[in-house]
Amino acid sequence: MTGIAAQDATVADRLRGARRRGFVGRAAELELFGAALEAPEPPFSVLWICGPGGVGKTTLLAALAEAARAAGRAPVLLDLRGIEPSPPAFTAELARASGLDADRPVLLLDTFETAGALEDWLREELVPGLPAGALVVIAGRARPADAWRRDPGWRELLRVVSLRNLDPHDARALLRGAGVADELHEWALGLTHGHPLALSLLLDVLAQRGDAPLELAAVPDLVGPLVASFLAGVPSPRHRLALEVAAHAHFTTAAVLRAALGDEQGDELFAWLRGLSFVDSGPHGLIPHDLARDVIDADLRWRDPSAYARVHALVRADVVERLERTEGRELQRALGDLMFLHRGNPAAPAFWDWKSLGEVYADTARPADAEPIVAMVERHEGAESAAIARHWLERRPDGFAAFRGRGAEPVGFLAQLPLHATGEEELAGDPGARAMWAHAQRHGAPRPGDEVLACRFAMDRDAYQSPSRSFNVVTMRSTQEWLKRPRLAWYYIAFADPDAMAPLMAYIGFRRAPDADFDVGGRSYGVYARDWRREGGAEWLERMGGRELGGEPPADAGRDEPEPLALAQTEFAAAVRRALRALHNRGELAANPLLRSRMLRDRPGDAVDALRDLVEDAVESLRADPRDARLLRALDRTYVRPAPTQEAAAELLGLPFSTYRGHLTRGVERVVDRLWQRELYGN
Repeated sequence: MTGIAAQDATVADRLRGARRRGFVGRAAELELFGAALEAPEPPFSVLWICGPGGVGKTTLLAALAEAARAAGRAPVLLDLRGIEPSPPAFTAELARASGLDADRPVLLLDTFETAGALEDWLREELVPGLPAGALVVIAGRARPADAWRRDPGWRELLRVVSLRNLDPHDARALLRGAGVADELHEWALGLTHGHPLALSLLLDVLAQRGDAPLELAAVPDLVGPLVASFLAGVPSPRHRLALEVAAHAHFTTAAVLRAALGDEQGDELFAWLRGLSFVDSGPHGLIPHDLARDVIDADLRWRDPSAYARVHALVRADVVERLERTEGRELQRALGDLMFLHRGNPAAPAFWDWKSLGEVYADTARPADAEPIVAMVERHEGAESAAIARHWLERRPDGFAAFRGRGAEPVGFLAQLPLHATGEEELAGDPGARAMWAHAQRHGAPRPGDEVLACRFAMDRDAYQSPSRSFNVVTMRSTQEWLKRPRLAWYYIAFADPDAMAPLMAYIGFRRAPDADFDVGGRSYGVYARDWRREGGAEWLERMGGRELGGEPPADAGRDEPEPLALAQTEFAAAVRRALRALHNRGELAANPLLRSRMLRDRPGDAVDALRDLVEDAVESLRADPRDARLLRALDRTYVRPAPTQEAAAELLGLPFSTYRGHLTRGVERVVDRLWQRELYGN
């Protein structure tokens, strides 16, 4: 142990060493403090560190104290929780603390939120009375009062650091140091957002469980302490309700809170939320930090589902009201807020890229956008498809929307063609548009005044048709058409991989239209369609409200239920394999095409539970033949009672990995065959 003989070391020395080894990140804060320690006259006298509970303020103060000791200073660290918040009590405690340097003192004050009454005294009397080389570090949940900024002197001698979560590099270093397998790092970062307390609690959960829970709701032992850290000091139930509304809404405005809590309370609570260290102010309203939002929302949903539904109804009412009365960019924001409400459905996260929601907006395509748009199509779909895009850009430029981010060049685009207004000559240049128009004529020809729109092209410059910043905007722009066009008859959407899009299309109530499929340049494209005359935009919006919280549309909405899927055998087998892998993931099971298969059509009760039961029954059926016992064991330890990895499953079964894989492959084939027979013959 550096500087201490082994026989002279104490447990305190060992504790400090362990803490040093477990400390990661905060390089900027350490550098700022270190430079102040070395300067003959420090550039600031007070370093104010603010941040929500659990973000690592206490840990950072301990590291700053170590840095001060390493620089030859004698720091004094006081936890204000145990001190009466009065000048005499503070002065007495400071006098009892030994070692405060008389010339260049370093004073570190933790949990300052418990001693707010001392703030004016510290600013006006205590700190000004210290030597010029003194450094005072104050750590607490709240930001410094406005009086500091109003004083020209303190504007120069105060530094405020808003402590945030660990960045991904530092969070991975923490996980790696704790022995967490690399393949779990992305999952852990997605769950905790790099919040230090959340990471620490998650390490405890992993040590106890030995596996990775899928979502916050699955680990109340993780959520509970985090909620307590964010809600500490909430003054009243109505303040808590305001915080729950803010956690649920995409953005929280004073108008939302006024509608939820009354005019006078709404403005007061908006100001209170704005002052919280884990709530940021954006151009469109207040935004809680990601982890605070996630845990407060997950806790309310788990603890009081009826209260959660009421909060959702309050937020949704504001969104729907804005959808009805706004246009332009305001309407686009309301559509984004509507999308955000679908985070509550376990199936929805796979459909959209929540992290980039709002980063890109739809703009009218300009002449300068033509070449970038054509280049995107050629990159992802080939030269013939690019020629068709150019064909429509020349004839229907107003049908194109360019997606822009921070730069001027499009990062994606959407082409919605008014098929009802196109002529034979225009259609002749595009087999896709011809196929969709022919489908409309066969399955419900539009009447005079009806509109038929085709989402002919939709893509992101990099991600093509995968969930992305651009696909978020595709959803918003197409939803705008569905809600704002009272004479919309058919709406078509073409995809390069229609099977991959099947869960999303089923979720929003679109049906596969295989007789509208088409080929371009040797590539096949699949089409989905919806006849909006059967159910208008307002009715559809109301039905979709039932899915925002993970529920289903009301029973009387069966008139537009998706038709059963007649899956080909290869598609059926792929869906069974997906169901096996997702046996304990309700969200993924809810998106499985087997839910619309013949074998589930007449099963009573919840369809997802019925699918899980069918798959587990098929696995269990192998028990009837002793020759299949090995296959049953492989399936059981891989899917029914899964080991953390397939390698671990093989070890548990006492098998070489290649032998285990062989048993598993044959077992999956048996399950697929049994379910295929049930699909064909109902037995």
